[in-house]
Amino acid sequence: MHLMTLRVGRWQFAPTLWPTLAALFFLLLTLWLGNWQQQKAQTQRDLQTRYDRAEQQAPIPVGQHPLDREAVLYRKLALRGVFDPAQTILIDNRVHDGVAGYHVLTPLLLAGSSMAVLVNRGWVAVGASREQLPVIPTPSGEVRIVGMAVDPHSRYLELGKVQRSGQVWQNLDFDAYAARYPKTLQPVLLQQTSETPDGLLRTWPRPDLKIDMHVSYAVQWYSLAATLVVLWLAVNIRRDRTHPADDEALPGGPPQD
Repeated sequence: MHLMTLRVGRWQFAPTLWPTLAALFFLLLTLWLGNWQQQKAQTQRDLQTRYDRAEQQAPIPVGQHPLDREAVLYRKLALRGVFDPAQTILIDNRVHDGVAGYHVLTPLLLAGSSMAVLVNRGWVAVGASREQLPVIPTPSGEVRIVGMAVDPHSRYLELGKVQRSGQVWQNLDFDAYAARYPKTLQPVLLQQTSETPDGLLRTWPRPDLKIDMHVSYAVQWYSLAATLVVLWLAVNIRRDRTHPADDEALPGGPPQD
């Protein structure tokens, strides 16, 4: 069943119902996916702007009250408390300048509070052997540190079920760590930027927010939407063969009686 029939010269446009509905469905879907990627890119731009602005702002002091994760994400925080070195874990496969190493994560027990903050203190090289873990000095007594609050959930892929009973973890599973830690953890991971006498390297890159990736995906979805429209038009435009051939009316055509 044709929805309509339009004729222009020897060409006619006659779309049918079900192919048109299918094309409309996929057109709306691709446009929605393109808009979704655009929104994700804008959200990441906003976070990047907040990160850049936070580098110029004074750090927010963290007290005894729970933090609003969304409000402090990519903001500088100032902490005062005591490190808990017995609960230190090492995140494996962290490379710096081509050298394999670990990120050293230690909770800081906040002064005057029953809560703690998990702190990424920095990077340390693996050393001569993986069987012997590096010795990492931890400041004793009360310290004051400053750092950037980041998303504590890992962005890396893990295949299968991973046991995390030891000190070396392949990735940070924040929920698993919080479940085993005896104190309540604040809902952020702090990337330490202030110096402490531990020999760790604290050169943090700008956050990988993948803005360009989301924009690229949006362009691909919009391009697919445009392709669907072109294909729909091409399939439904046909030459009208019910009209007599035009070559009879052209100069040089067959002679007339």
